[in-house]
Amino acid sequence: MTDTKVADKSKKEASEKPKLEVKKTVDSSQRIAPDVSQDIMSTDRGNIKEPKKIIKETEKTSEFAVIKTGGKQYVVSVGDVLTIEKLDGDFKEGDKVTFDKVLLVDNGKDTTTIGTPFIKGAKVIGSFQETGKGKKIHVIRFKSKSRYFKKYGHRQPYTKVKIEALK
Repeated sequence: MTDTKVADKSKKEASEKPKLEVKKTVDSSQRIAPDVSQDIMSTDRGNIKEPKKIIKETEKTSEFAVIKTGGKQYVVSVGDVLTIEKLDGDFKEGDKVTFDKVLLVDNGKDTTTIGTPFIKGAKVIGSFQETGKGKKIHVIRFKSKSRYFKKYGHRQPYTKVKIEALK
């Protein structure tokens, strides 16, 4: 019987020891910003900074266009430097490049024109800056237990264009 009482005492002593509580404190700058569509003023979330604006303040008032080149679509405005898929042909620095596949034009004030699929007569004019190759991507194909290993790299060619005018 004494053995059981000793065991009971050790359980009591273990239960009497103060438990350490670990609380994690998260700085408000480390919190994940809520989705833009969610209400950020709710009281149960604490003080959360407003989410980052997707559109800069200067872009709200300036005109922009959406162009299609190289199988991709780009939102452009005057002064932007684009890195696009390599353009065919020989260009020198400063040559004019015209994009005629314009999907959307917004003048920044009150008018937005949407094409079906392109806007007739709309053009985006840019100047050629450079052609180069992107960062190397390593491709590895491997099959275990069969001595099959292939490794090669790829560098995607690109063209840099500075947008000068939207017409």
